[in-house]
Amino acid sequence: MADTEIEITADLVRDLLREQHPDLAGLTIREVAGGWGNQMWRLGDGLAVRMQRMDRTPEFQLKERRWLPVLAPRLPLPVPTPVRFGEPSERFPKHWTVMTWVPGEPLDHGTISRGVHAADTLAAFLQALHVEAPAEAPIGRDRGAHPRNCTADFGHFLQAVAADDIATDVRAVWDDAVAAPAWEGPSVWVHGDLHPANVVVADGTLTGIVDFGDMFAGDPAWDLAAAWVLLPAGTAARFFDMYAQADDAAIRRARGLAAMKSLFLMLMGQNGDRGLPGGKPHWGPAGRAALDRVLQGV
Repeated sequence: MADTEIEITADLVRDLLREQHPDLAGLTIREVAGGWGNQMWRLGDGLAVRMQRMDRTPEFQLKERRWLPVLAPRLPLPVPTPVRFGEPSERFPKHWTVMTWVPGEPLDHGTISRGVHAADTLAAFLQALHVEAPAEAPIGRDRGAHPRNCTADFGHFLQAVAADDIATDVRAVWDDAVAAPAWEGPSVWVHGDLHPANVVVADGTLTGIVDFGDMFAGDPAWDLAAAWVLLPAGTAARFFDMYAQADDAAIRRARGLAAMKSLFLMLMGQNGDRGLPGGKPHWGPAGRAALDRVLQGV
């Protein structure tokens, strides 16, 4: 059986814990729905096991192991922090990590009803995250580039979801982002993948941020796109006022990137409707709602 076809079960997780961390093997193990590159299992009340699944490289988990303990203490929201490392073995030839559990519900299965509070919370989190990164920090690959270098992906997503009713307006937002000046500040820490499945909500507001596998040092506009991708309509202006570190060029780049991210969510929803691997049917409506917010501007 190929690595990508290994069935990850609760029994497998328990066996791995018995082999490498026997003091944790007696805790309750429950599967967490979702995930693609990695599969998550709840471990007791306060921990989770993150299992490398479709990711072809352990790079993302190793990145989280290296840098989350550095970042977590100064972030104002809970983030998953590695506490034990699971190494490849004959039983499971991939990496796995025991991390702290971030309580709440993923936004793609929840809602934000306290929009102003969520905008303030996200702004404070990104202010704390977006500080100059050390020279040895990871550099973005497919993420992190100026929008002008992502035009092929944008065009593919736009064509794939056939958003004919708004295509002209969406392309205008993208063209404005492409024309915006590049980031000229220091490379700052960037989460890189803020979308509804990677943030946690409770009591109508943001309460945690998860999945830092794509973190990199670079342009903060990749995270500022969350003003439209995550927050309710009418709160982007509040977010940028509270964040207070984004100039006009950064907002233009962020808005274009938000358009691209929204189209991607719509495409994943479309793939889910068609029963394709990795598709998420409920992401389609979330992506279209985010795209509508993008078109409203700040």
